[in-house]
Amino acid sequence: MSQLLDLVGIFVFALSGALMGVRKRLDVVGMMVLAGMTALGGGVVRDLILNVRPAAFQSVGYVLVPVAATVIVFFWHPHVARVMPAILVLDAAGLGLFCAVGTEKALEYGLSPLHAALLGVVTAVGGGMLRDVLAGEIPTLLYDRQLYAVPAMLGSGAMAVVYSYGLHGWPATLAAAVLAFGLRIAAMRFKWRAPLARGIGE
Repeated sequence: MSQLLDLVGIFVFALSGALMGVRKRLDVVGMMVLAGMTALGGGVVRDLILNVRPAAFQSVGYVLVPVAATVIVFFWHPHVARVMPAILVLDAAGLGLFCAVGTEKALEYGLSPLHAALLGVVTAVGGGMLRDVLAGEIPTLLYDRQLYAVPAMLGSGAMAVVYSYGLHGWPATLAAAVLAFGLRIAAMRFKWRAPLARGIGE
């Protein structure tokens, strides 16, 4: 079940990467690179920091899912763009899942709760940062006005706290993921924004 949820998150992130490729007028190879980086980049960075073989290189599914997402966007990108609100909901679910799973994996490898939470955030948003850099955009993490990284931070922090109190396994992971998901959905629904520096107008 956990791998299935992981693949769903990868698929949604890959869709967003491929759509970025369409907006940047990239060819199918460029779309596939952006899709793969968005979907797998955060997890690969996490595993390299933990000095373990990246999970993306242990299963064929981790490679095939971004390819499938790219093919779908390549042929049907107008339709994919039209259902973007639904994709954003799934993207929020992927964000919550990745930050919780990334934090838990870091804790299992002996990192402190603080460092594990930071690595959980990297897992959730690292792929998007790589996508933006490759596409020539300023990473959205640097101007997170739509509260994307903040829910990941809180979800990762919650995962680290409950793990420290001996609460392990899927219930703890699910609770942290739901927290991040709920905050992200609320931020989109109520248009919550991170504050600018004092004296700087909108």
